Amino acid sequence: MITLRPSAQRGHFDFGWLDTYHTFSFGHYHDREWMGFRSLRVINEDVVAPGGGFPTHPHENMEIITYVLSGSLAHRDSTGGVATISPGEVQRMTAGSGIQHSEFNASKTEPVHLMQIWLRPASRGLTPGYDQKLFPMEGRRNRLQLLVSPDASEGSILINQDARLYGSILDAGAKVSLPLAPGRHAWVQVARGEITVNGQTLRAGDGAGLSEEPRLDIAAAQESELVVFDLA
Repeated sequence: MITLRPSAQRGHFDFGWLDTYHTFSFGHYHDREWMGFRSLRVINEDVVAPGGGFPTHPHENMEIITYVLSGSLAHRDSTGGVATISPGEVQRMTAGSGIQHSEFNASKTEPVHLMQIWLRPASRGLTPGYDQKLFPMEGRRNRLQLLVSPDASEGSILINQDARLYGSILDAGAKVSLPLAPGRHAWVQVARGEITVNGQTLRAGDGAGLSEEPRLDIAAAQESELVVFDLA
């Protein structure tokens, strides 16, 4: 079973400094039909204007992943984490029992385009934490590169949930596949380009949830970038 989430149906707000699309309910956007998918709670696609950003604010009991598509994002949090996140780098922040952080466009001249992803953790009240790692972009060219996992396999970032996040950049005509074990589910989110997922066409901003499917078969109609979640 495949459930499509077209880009145009997402929540959308343009605040000037922030142009944001919400795949699932978030903030001022509420849709009872789209409160998340399995443990996946938030996929926000943000474009932050030069010099703009999110001042210090709190979170708790979420695993927060930041995936930068273009530009650079400056990060600071109450665990002492200070970093700039650029394309190829992936950041995981465990909000746990409580964390405060800020994120700003690191450039005064160029926008930063990113996806911020929240997953519900396997346990509440975890010790807050932070991790960030560079995954060279060519490592995901025409393949699914494991970026985040519950066991840090293949050099991925550890997450406190039974979920795996893959990144992929596909040339036009390229194909990749991912077997899904019985009882597993998947979400595909397209950042740019156009692909087919088990025969369904998805374009930039589109997402799709898959259940009771034995595998994902993905083909690119043009150069595309996407993320794939394998979820319990």
